[in-house]
Amino acid sequence: MKLNPVFPDVTEFSCQDLYLNSIGAPSGNEIWRTCHAIAQMLIEKNIAYGDSALDPVRIFSKADPAEQLRVRIDDKLSRLMKGTEYVGDNDIDDLIGYLVLLKIAKEKNVNWKRFSGSPRPG
Repeated sequence: MKLNPVFPDVTEFSCQDLYLNSIGAPSGNEIWRTCHAIAQMLIEKNIAYGDSALDPVRIFSKADPAEQLRVRIDDKLSRLMKGTEYVGDNDIDDLIGYLVLLKIAKEKNVNWKRFSGSPRPG
């Protein structure tokens, strides 16, 4: 995903510019902080678990990564609808994280057919 410049007189995206722009938004600080917390969680899990969401080992399931993420999203939505949370889980953060990973999978076109001999895009 290409990030566009924040200000019209700038040619490239800058996190500092986005932060400066967030200061003028009514909920800018909360949006900035929340999005960074989600990014931090995803990066920490990516370091801990590897690329299991976008490049699964496929021991039992042969579904592509995007479909596997959709199943995880369905599970989280089901828990939220039923009000059945597990201690230590943050279903909303996990749901946002899965949606971010689904967006990445779609942008990377991770739906390649690894077992059919088709080359992996990239």
